[in-house]
Formats: sequence, structure tokens, C-alpha cells
Amino acid sequence: DLNEIKLKTGNVYESIAIIAKRAGQINISLKEELHNKLEEFASHTDSLEEIHENKEQIEISKAYEKMPNPALLATQEFMEDKVYFRKNEEDLFR
Repeated sequence: DLNEIKLKTGNVYESIAIIAKRAGQINISLKEELHNKLEEFASHTDSLEEIHENKEQIEISKAYEKMPNPALLATQEFMEDKVYFRKNEEDLFR
């Protein structure tokens, strides 16, 4: 509910900006985690003809596709007061 989101900061746009920034952080973290897991199974060959499907890589990718959207995770964290944020007074006057 937008009213509940607005109550956290007093401004719905500020709340959405905080959620968006947190979603970006979550997204980067998930991408790095996925990349690291997939890298464990990667075969390091220079030939394009030797590309093959690795079942472990496919299963890991499918598991990450089923995970909730980072924006949903960020919104949930925000509503549960698990996101730390502060106002930067300098940014208000730029």
C-alpha cells in the first residue's frame, strides 16, 4: 500500500527512491553470487565450437530465475525496517 510506504519517510517518492537503490544493491549482489557459482562449473576453453551445456549451470540458473524480484525483496526489507537510510542535506540543495 502506497500510504504505508509513504509513512516511512513522509514522502512516497523518497521511499520509492530508497527502495530502488536497495533493489539495485540486491540485484548486484545476486548477479555476483550467480556469476561466482557458474564460474565454478565453467570450462575454460578458447574454442567456440567446444561450448556445451552443463547441467549444474542450468540448474543454478533456473534456481536464480525462480527467486523473487530484487524490487520485491527491497520493498519487503523497507517495510520491515531492515533498510538503513539517511538524508544527505547537501543533496537537497543541488
